[in-house]
Amino acid sequence: MGIVSTRLNIVLTENAKRFADPATGKLDLEAILDGLLLDGLIEESNSSLLRSLAKSKTGKQTQSPLERIAAGGWTNAHDDSEKIDLEFLSRWLAKKVDLPWKRIDPLQIDVPAVTAVTSHAYASRFNVICIEAAPDYVVFGTAEPFYTEWQQELQRALQKEIRLVICNPADIKRYLTELYSVSKSVLGAKKDQNYQSSAVQNLEQLMELGRHGKLEANDSHVISIVDWLLQYAYEQRASDIHLEPRREMGAVRFRIDGVMQQVYDMPAAVMAAVTSRLKILGRLDVAEKRRPQDGRLKTRNGEGKEVELRISTMPTAFGEKMVMRIFDPEVLVKDQAQLGFDSREADIWNSMIRQPNGILLVTGPTGSGKTTTLYSSLQMLATPDVNVCTIEDPIELVVPAFNQMQVQHNIELDFAAGVRTLLRQDPDIIMVGEIRDLETAQMAVQAALTGHLVLSTLHTNDAASAVTRLLELGVPYYLIRSTVIGVVAQRLIRTYCPTCVEKAEMDAEQWNTLMAPWKSTVPEHIHKPVGCLECRSTGFLGRAGIYELLQMTPGVKNLITPNVHLEDLRKQAYKDGMRPLRISGLGKVSQGKTSFEEILKVTPAPLME
Repeated sequence: MGIVSTRLNIVLTENAKRFADPATGKLDLEAILDGLLLDGLIEESNSSLLRSLAKSKTGKQTQSPLERIAAGGWTNAHDDSEKIDLEFLSRWLAKKVDLPWKRIDPLQIDVPAVTAVTSHAYASRFNVICIEAAPDYVVFGTAEPFYTEWQQELQRALQKEIRLVICNPADIKRYLTELYSVSKSVLGAKKDQNYQSSAVQNLEQLMELGRHGKLEANDSHVISIVDWLLQYAYEQRASDIHLEPRREMGAVRFRIDGVMQQVYDMPAAVMAAVTSRLKILGRLDVAEKRRPQDGRLKTRNGEGKEVELRISTMPTAFGEKMVMRIFDPEVLVKDQAQLGFDSREADIWNSMIRQPNGILLVTGPTGSGKTTTLYSSLQMLATPDVNVCTIEDPIELVVPAFNQMQVQHNIELDFAAGVRTLLRQDPDIIMVGEIRDLETAQMAVQAALTGHLVLSTLHTNDAASAVTRLLELGVPYYLIRSTVIGVVAQRLIRTYCPTCVEKAEMDAEQWNTLMAPWKSTVPEHIHKPVGCLECRSTGFLGRAGIYELLQMTPGVKNLITPNVHLEDLRKQAYKDGMRPLRISGLGKVSQGKTSFEEILKVTPAPLME
């Protein structure tokens, strides 16, 4: 990653004459402009204007030459679509001085380790940031590669090799503040909390200690950590935040695009205080640590949009584990194409949800996007002349266009009782969070029979299994025939990063094997991701749905009997046009949106001879 110090000194000495002020070693505006002109990246008129403006200004300039050039808002003279911004300029400078360029990725930084290398004041003074601390070397990001006054002094103090990389100067300023701020808050909170080590405590003793100990959840350090944690999660596109207590250190992890990412390790005492702070915000019982609790809170992201979080706590051996599910405020404005439906699937889905009455089921495991599909579809249906009512456990996302009711078991308000109540509320469309038992299923059937459209979810592996699940619950087969409109099974797959995806050769044999017996023309090529800074070298950025849509055709209905065989039901549905999840996913592969491996990982093999 880095370059040894002796090499650095040679390279920088050779280039300092071209781009830096010999007296100070700092970048020189005119020298940088000369270099950009020589490479044909800027226009002469722009360069002359900036030079004259620089000469006319008096006093100390606080902006670096790169920032002043970027402020011009120019475009690359070779390519009008490319802006000459700070990232462009820092990349260009890195190439010119033969140093690596690196974008600062906070998820890849060990914050406690790098902030321990040097103080915030020292790093800010020289505008450098430590981004890696290894046993025998440290890596610093800088936008002033020729300003080396600090290097020898710090190398003597650390007794380690110092390696340099070029970074965006705006990123350096931002993360200097953020990383040292959160590190300072964690250390401050640790000093303020007078907890004893939990290493020798058993579960019950630990819970009692937390119950009666002094929790400073409103301490300024703890408030700062919580604010940083939430904003950081929004920026990183996290869907879930996990706070996991351990014996000595607690782990903070984010789920991003379905994959868990380690974010931070903080002392167990600090994590306990952070958890308490979040429980206060979520209106949970702070003193109760022995029972699981659920709550919710609403905040704003960096763009000022309201974001809802659902909170769930669970007692563990070392304290309370907390998971916060983040609900994307953009969910309700997604159309079928954004959800992942192709044109054929969108037509079928729209025809289902536009039915005046009946039951429409969405199936899949937890985290497969069922809620997103239902909410976005209900939002389309919730016009001023339609009454949409829901019964949920819990309410996933508060939507002004719906009339939402939450299950409360302590007062015997369950799904069945909720549907019974909703039927007296003159609804047009009813959404039932989940059909879990016969009573709820019977109420859903009754609602469908009395002229209402009912949408609900089931936990099954595929669409056909939803029919047998209803039979297992005790719903008569003739009522299933007459009320169920269709079933949609779904999964979420990671999609390729659009920045770094490129064409690759198609493995025709693999394609034909996976597509059999669905005969399909082998695509000319597929796509493979290279991995870039935008996707953190994973090749994937974002997720989309793949769907299996079972329509209640006459052939399918005739097979719904008390002794129906699931395999027979599947085969008939396939004959009537249903595409299995895996085949739907392979369609995304042919479109260059995802990989074979991703589809095989999340979809069951289609069962058909």
